Amino acid sequence: MKLLPIFLLSIFFFGCKTVTKKTATVKKDTMTTSFYVGTYTQKDSKGIYEYELSEKGALKKIGLVAETVNPTFLAKSKDQKTLFAVGETNVNGTGFIKSFKIEGDSLVLISKEESGGAGPCFVAINEDNYIVTANYGGGSVGLLKADTSGKLSTLLNVQQHVGKGTTKRQKGPHAHSAWFHPTKKEVISVDLGTNELLFSTIDSQKNELVPTKQASLKMADGAGPRHVTFHPNNKWIYVLNELNNTVSLVKEKEGNYYVDSSIATLPKDFTTFSKAADIHITKDGKFLYASNRGHESIVIYAVNSENGTLTTIGYEPVLGKNPRNFSLSPDEKFLLVANQDTNNIVSFKRDVVTGKLTFVNEVAAPMPVCILF
Repeated sequence: MKLLPIFLLSIFFFGCKTVTKKTATVKKDTMTTSFYVGTYTQKDSKGIYEYELSEKGALKKIGLVAETVNPTFLAKSKDQKTLFAVGETNVNGTGFIKSFKIEGDSLVLISKEESGGAGPCFVAINEDNYIVTANYGGGSVGLLKADTSGKLSTLLNVQQHVGKGTTKRQKGPHAHSAWFHPTKKEVISVDLGTNELLFSTIDSQKNELVPTKQASLKMADGAGPRHVTFHPNNKWIYVLNELNNTVSLVKEKEGNYYVDSSIATLPKDFTTFSKAADIHITKDGKFLYASNRGHESIVIYAVNSENGTLTTIGYEPVLGKNPRNFSLSPDEKFLLVANQDTNNIVSFKRDVVTGKLTFVNEVAAPMPVCILF
C-alpha cells in the first residue's frame, strides 16, 4: 500500500461512533476522510476494514486492518490512539473486548478481555477511560477500564439485568447498548428484552455500576429499545425501539425520566415485517435519522426546537438490505449506511437545510454492521 501524506484532524462526538477522528489526505486537490468498518466474519469477511470518503462522497476501500472475529461494534479512545472492538461470540458464556493501537493504516492488537456475557454487541468509552459493553446474549453490561496505553483491565463488574417483556424476543434480558450521558456521571443501559432503560453511576472506588434512585424506565409494551441518541441540548434523549418501530422522546422532570412522546419509523401504509436498527441526530439538533430493516430505508425527521417532538420529512431507500448501522460524516455533509445483507456501504449527500438525502456512491463491503469515523 502506498503511503500518502496524511494530516490528522481530531473531532469529537458520539454515535457506533462514540468518538470521531477525521483523517484528511491531500491528493490531486481533493480531501478524503478515513473510517473503520466492523463486520460479521462470515463468508468473505475477516475483521475490521478501513475505507475512505472523498469530499464529493465517493467511497474507496483501503483494506483489512485487523483480523478478528465478529467485530460488530467499534469505539475510539478520546486521545484517538486506541480502537476498541467487541468480539460478538459465545465462548463458555462470554464474548470479548479487544483494544488496538492505531498506527497509520494498521491496527495493532494491545489486549483482549472478557466482556462479562455472551454476544457483546456494543462498546463505549468515557473521558476517564471506563468502558461499558452490552452483552445481548447474556443480558448484561460489563465494566472495564483502559490505561493510557490502551491496555484493558480485566472485567471489573457485571450489571446483570433481570426481567422480561411481552413478545417472543423478550423472554429474558437482552442488553443492546450502553451509553455515557454527555453531561451527567450516568450510564444508560438499553435492554431490548426487559423493555427498559436502566440508569447507573460508576463507583470509582469499587469500580462498580451502581443503580441510581430511579434505576429504570419502562418503555411501551413490546417496544424493544435498542439504541439512543442525545439532543445537543443534553436535555432530550431519543430512544430507537426495534420491535414496535418507533422513536420515543425521553425527558426529565424533577430528577426522573419519563417518555414524553413517540413516533413511527415506518409509513402508515407499510405492513410488511420490519425492525429498526440505528439512530443519530445532527450536531445542530435540527434533524434526526433512523434506519429500518425490512422497509430498507432511512427515515428523516425534523426536530422541533421548542419541545423536541419529531415530524417525519420522508424516507430514503438505502439501496441494499438490512441497514444495520449508519453514520454521519464528521462534517455531516454525508450519511453512510452499512447494508449487512447486500454487502455494500452507500453514501448519501445530506442537504443541511432540508435534511433530505441524495445518493452519491456505493462500495462493496463484507457483511458491514458498524461505521466509525
